[in-house]
Amino acid sequence: MLCVVSLPLLIGSCSSSQSAGEPAPAANPPVPPDKAAAYLGFDRNVYPGDEAMQILRKTYAFTSYWLGPPPGEKINTWSGKRELLRSQGFGFAVLFRGRESRELKTAVAAAQKSTQDANEAIASAQKEGFAKGTVIFLDIEEGGRLPANYHAYLRAWSDAIIKAGYRPGVYCSGVPNNEGHGVTIITSDDIRHNIGGRELVYWIFNDVCPPAPGCVNPKSPPRVSAGGVSYAAIWQFAQSPRRKERTARCANTYASDGNCYAPGDDARQWFLDVNSATSADPSAPVK
Repeated sequence: MLCVVSLPLLIGSCSSSQSAGEPAPAANPPVPPDKAAAYLGFDRNVYPGDEAMQILRKTYAFTSYWLGPPPGEKINTWSGKRELLRSQGFGFAVLFRGRESRELKTAVAAAQKSTQDANEAIASAQKEGFAKGTVIFLDIEEGGRLPANYHAYLRAWSDAIIKAGYRPGVYCSGVPNNEGHGVTIITSDDIRHNIGGRELVYWIFNDVCPPAPGCVNPKSPPRVSAGGVSYAAIWQFAQSPRRKERTARCANTYASDGNCYAPGDDARQWFLDVNSATSADPSAPVK
């Protein structure tokens, strides 16, 4: 969840008309998050190890949990770790890697890839023991306005997740992207305007300082709404490695190598991203 690409302006990509049919209603509409609450969590592509998780639990209420190989990886090192982490008291932000725009150049490709990805995510969630109603966040690495075919892919993926009894979510940019001529777009807004009324849970990243505080692990984490997206459930406010152009004002909070490390990681073995959430278990089914 580190390589984010801003897309150029795509004329007509934010049309309100939908080609994927009527949106599938959520069987159990989610309860609005407690915007006053704030819980600290971390995410990382590679599983840091069983001993490391014991140390990380002293600081973090929840952890990311991949259902397939993360971006840039060929295997999923988180597989089979759910029960151990649950026994340690971790909550989860469950993730599945989304496609890149270059893989969705046609409507046919968008339909095929959405079915394939949804089926893989659902099968993995079931294998790992995640109950129906669990939120599965689709990891979208691209920033800015998304192409029309990507929105079609996301609508179809969401419908399949809902049909299987799970809840769709997205990990995406919450950083305003300047398109020129006084026009800015936030990826989460672009998705929300094109999702066709479907209920999504939003995990946004915005590491720009401010509003991001940098690589900090406070006992009282910043509220999610402070990240600039009022409807988000999770705000990722620190990334490893830091982006110099975004984090100049909080550079001193990061390690000298530009990464973010947890308290207790004296050897600096497990660089990670830091998040604030409205729940200690962001992917948990609504009760």
